[in-house]
Amino acid sequence: MEEFEKVEKLRQRANVTYEEAREALKACDGDLLDAMVYLEKQGKVNEPESSVFTTSYEQQTQYKDVPATVLEQQKNKEKKSFGEKFKHLCEIVWEKLRDNTLRVERKGKEVIKLPLWAVALILLFAWHVTLIAVLISLFFDFHYSLDGEGDLEKANKVMGKATEAADYVKQEFDKL
Repeated sequence: MEEFEKVEKLRQRANVTYEEAREALKACDGDLLDAMVYLEKQGKVNEPESSVFTTSYEQQTQYKDVPATVLEQQKNKEKKSFGEKFKHLCEIVWEKLRDNTLRVERKGKEVIKLPLWAVALILLFAWHVTLIAVLISLFFDFHYSLDGEGDLEKANKVMGKATEAADYVKQEFDKL
């Protein structure tokens, strides 16, 4: 929208002069809503001069409270549908799965390094076999950790505690 069209729209909606509308748009970098709020804060916005005649008892006005309208529009903008929220969640999960890896080590040497999306697929299709293999491997000195972006410290602590628990069980078994 060109500057002239914006000035004309602002003039009609705010019921101000051409110069006042142009000045408000300049002060607000061409944003119509901000210019409307700017004019209202300065007390320059006048109610429309047109009269409305009706047979009902309700008083009808064409003028809307600009700050309330702006707040309503911002709330509607912030409201996201379930589909949009789900899509955003899927994007976040995919980024985490894509950017992070699971590292398996034995006696300080890296045995395998898999992206987390591959680990998720393995767990999805063969979770029962995978969990049993992981538990058994802990008793054969395998260590698991996550590498990549984000806060992975808590997950690595949990995996470290699982390794410690397996070591403790091995020590207790050796005492028998």
